[in-house]
Amino acid sequence: MPTAILPYPAIDPVLIEIGPLALRWYALAYIAGIMIGWWYARRLVMNDRLWGAVKRPTVLQIDDFVLWATIGIVFGGRLGYVLLYKPAYYAANPLDIVKVWEGGMAFHGGILGVTVAMTLFSRLRGLTAWTLFDVISAVVPIGLFFGRIANFVNAELYGRPSDVSWAMVFPTDPLGLPRHPSQLYEAALEGLLLFAFLAVLTHMLLRFRRPGFVTGAFVAGYGVARIVAELFRMPDDHLGFLAGALTMGMVLSIPMVIVGAAVMFFAARRGGQS
Repeated sequence: MPTAILPYPAIDPVLIEIGPLALRWYALAYIAGIMIGWWYARRLVMNDRLWGAVKRPTVLQIDDFVLWATIGIVFGGRLGYVLLYKPAYYAANPLDIVKVWEGGMAFHGGILGVTVAMTLFSRLRGLTAWTLFDVISAVVPIGLFFGRIANFVNAELYGRPSDVSWAMVFPTDPLGLPRHPSQLYEAALEGLLLFAFLAVLTHMLLRFRRPGFVTGAFVAGYGVARIVAELFRMPDDHLGFLAGALTMGMVLSIPMVIVGAAVMFFAARRGGQS
């Protein structure tokens, strides 16, 4: 059996603990993602060059939407995890549903929650929904990056057994096998690489001027990144492989690639204003 070359840097999931109160890295990751994403979204809507004559959300509207986005992320992400990944467990232990600080958030549920929040917010504020979707899509990889780092700190969602020189033995693995640090792969793919790709679209190719294009690029790009990452990530124990080599993450991401590509196509054909 190969030996892991890189030791897992065991980090206490709790950053600060004062009596019954504890600040966990997992919660801090969400706070950091939301706050930095908020700052970046404000920068995007203030940059006239990126938009041309396209009407976009104001800075004040972005400020107002932060609370909506936070609620959508938390409720959607948790509900998605409960319904898609562990419905039987939470049906038997309903009080555990609120224990979000212990981990257990589904991106696909979170993005659905934010989509509902963006749709309602746009209608109430008289916004063109696609422009708000585009801004938030360009921002989401920031949160994904911090979220995957938190998964690594929690030693959860680790990878498949491997003999690569950077494999690690995670303390939560009952088999104690060297595994891919798939959380870091996802942080790189879904966070850094996807963010850079969208930044090129927004800042160099000026795709904010084609409302909906950046949204489609994000949806399709995330789908591709997640499918690639799933090749190294260990499927959840209670789900395993669904059909052949497919995992739940792949099954949920394949439609994202198709839908995202379609949105990009129609946004490009619809055109915009320069």
